[in-house]
Amino acid sequence: MTVLADNWDTQCDQWYLLQQPPGRVPPLPPPQQTDAWAAALGGVPAQDLRLQLTVQSRPGEPVVLHTLYVTVVGSATAPAGNGYTLSAGCGGGLAPASFAVDLDATAPRARSVSGFDGGDREPAVDFPLQVSATDAEVLDVDAHTLDHDVSWYLDLVWSSGTRQGTLRIDDHGHPFRTVGLKGDPLYYYTSTAWIPIPKAPQGTAQPSAAGSDGSG
Repeated sequence: MTVLADNWDTQCDQWYLLQQPPGRVPPLPPPQQTDAWAAALGGVPAQDLRLQLTVQSRPGEPVVLHTLYVTVVGSATAPAGNGYTLSAGCGGGLAPASFAVDLDATAPRARSVSGFDGGDREPAVDFPLQVSATDAEVLDVDAHTLDHDVSWYLDLVWSSGTRQGTLRIDDHGHPFRTVGLKGDPLYYYTSTAWIPIPKAPQGTAQPSAAGSDGSG
């Protein structure tokens, strides 16, 4: 299995919580340097953490994937800070069929949801799923929190013939961490500076960066 915590290979709707004010946050790096940029600033993945899991079996040993469990190690109120998005808006873009995880729920679970690839709807995909050496399965996971600081991991339950087991999916031996941005100032980057995103009136949706600069 390969696990990519790369926001589904796009910067659309990718956020980090930083403690620095915008005047002390350097310009955005190239996409392949995003993780190092955020880590150097003490940034934490915010609002959504999107994973792409690619599962493939050994030759002659097909595997059935039965379910994906979510385990929360710790949950607290999200720390205050500033939210920075890595994209000023991407339009419709790619929103693949995925497993959505509400990290604010009392007992979070991986829920199968449909998606979009451009203008085409992708049907929801659910367990059980079978993989082989020549037929891999890609599982997209979108874990979301509005106002919590959540440490969590996944367990993928599988079987192959008479064998069965559970595969732990985490951040290199540590839980994933995702924090909410509710109430925090939000910023997006133009070609020269970080620009604040106006807050939506109470009871309406928070505007995106695309709506702030007219690009969406």
